[in-house]
Amino acid sequence: MKRFSLLIILAATLTVSCNKYLDTPTPKTEVVDELVFSNDKNALSAVTGIYITMNASNYQWANVMMNYMSGIHADDVYYTSAFEDYDVFGQARLLPQSTYVERFWNSIYGYLYTVNACVEGLTASATITPALKNQLLGEVHFMRAYFYFYLVNMYGDVPLVLSTDYRVTQVLPREKTQVVYDQIVKDLNTAKELLVNNYPTGNRVRPNRVAASALLARVFLYRHEWALAESEATSVIGNGNYELLKNLNSVFLANSREAIFQLQSVNIAGGRNTWEANVGIPAGATGGPLFRLDTLNLIPKFETGDARLANWTGTRVLANGATIYWPAKYKVRNATPVQENTMLLRIGEQFLIRAEARIRQNKLTDGRSDLDSIRMRANLPVLNTALDQGQLLLALEKERKFELFAEWGHRWFDLKRTQRSNTVLGPIKGAHWQVTDTLYPIPSNARSTNINLSQNEGYY
Repeated sequence: MKRFSLLIILAATLTVSCNKYLDTPTPKTEVVDELVFSNDKNALSAVTGIYITMNASNYQWANVMMNYMSGIHADDVYYTSAFEDYDVFGQARLLPQSTYVERFWNSIYGYLYTVNACVEGLTASATITPALKNQLLGEVHFMRAYFYFYLVNMYGDVPLVLSTDYRVTQVLPREKTQVVYDQIVKDLNTAKELLVNNYPTGNRVRPNRVAASALLARVFLYRHEWALAESEATSVIGNGNYELLKNLNSVFLANSREAIFQLQSVNIAGGRNTWEANVGIPAGATGGPLFRLDTLNLIPKFETGDARLANWTGTRVLANGATIYWPAKYKVRNATPVQENTMLLRIGEQFLIRAEARIRQNKLTDGRSDLDSIRMRANLPVLNTALDQGQLLLALEKERKFELFAEWGHRWFDLKRTQRSNTVLGPIKGAHWQVTDTLYPIPSNARSTNINLSQNEGYY
């Protein structure tokens, strides 16, 4: 009998807060796959364990480090001390053996193994309650799409692993990005069919049908399928359970009405909330954090009166007279009970997606209206009605920069997908910059175990 080691289930024992994910106790031992998917309790633990593992530790891919490493790679975050693991991102000196190049790849493919095992186990099971089976299958199809979205945007062409059979997966070559995107769309459409609009536990910490539509809107935008992007974003914006919150300080609270999908804060020892706040907010009253906002390329570029500068950044004058800024979208470094969760999808992005999709289709008035919704929330004036398509697209790029800074790689991905990286980042990164730096290299460890993996252009 094949054995399936569910390390994700063990991770669920890290904290009692996991009861927001689960309605039943978590199994504490390794179980064979047939037993994992033989009853509702174990199947539920297997799937929700994915989310718990994603947010259990810091300096991994699925929370603070994706936000900060991608920000360093772009132009909104920097690290205050000399540290090679981070300097290679800021100075465009990434190597196939760079720590986080390998760590991110390994983390995501580890999650994908678990997701694929859940897809296989749930599909084969005849003993799980049908409604729960549909819900859990919908969730893992969503998560597979979510993981692959980040893989193709970080690494480009990647192996498309859809099973747990190592005899197949260990020799897979890289698949073309558009083929991976096809699978992402397929998984998200499956998720939409299986999921419902309500959240399983009332908290917004597991994906629902709206989350699938929200990620589809983003994917269609990246694929230049403007009408489809507009349609999916419209369905999300029109859902009455979500809204642009006028109070910017409420956006990132747990289960805020702006949140579409969050990762629950689970490692809450000492009153810790999100890793983003715990790592990013200064620990004391006088010092500064190690991860800071760029005071050349981000902070001075905010428009006068932009409420996001006042509300989503922290600032302090140090003893040496330097004024520093840090990301302060998450504000609770330590507090009990937990007040904030890590945001993965939110309604603000959907307005920006629909704005761009409309502008690209030359629906300038409607696109400008969506941008104005974001701007007015930030206490900024509406845009000039005389702006043409090109001017509106530049205005959109700026709004995305100031709305989504230090969030999940948006800035880096935006510059890459609009072919603006060379223009914007080239002068900033200096002598090491080359156009191919918009992608990470394929990690050395992956290529050493799979002879069929080629390397990205510009790396050796």
